[in-house]
Amino acid sequence: MSNEIVDKLYKVILDRIEKRPTGSYTAEIVNKGKAYVARKVGEESVETIVASLAENKERFISEVADLIYHLLVLMALEGVTPDDIYRELERRRK
Repeated sequence: MSNEIVDKLYKVILDRIEKRPTGSYTAEIVNKGKAYVARKVGEESVETIVASLAENKERFISEVADLIYHLLVLMALEGVTPDDIYRELERRRK
């Protein structure tokens, strides 16, 4: 698996932020503001931790996916791209 799915999802998120279509969860949380999205990241972080300690692998995977999605929304609101993160991770790898 490559970074391709993250990049595709990020593009969808950007589109939903720009167009704010009715029925879009992304548009719904963005309309509530950056602080709301940041709180969702915190909530999903806690749920990921709980899943890692007390639930099965499938639940953990689901929570990690939720966390990544909400992080991508927050990144988009901050003007940070996945490439920015990939570069930072590469820099730290050395």
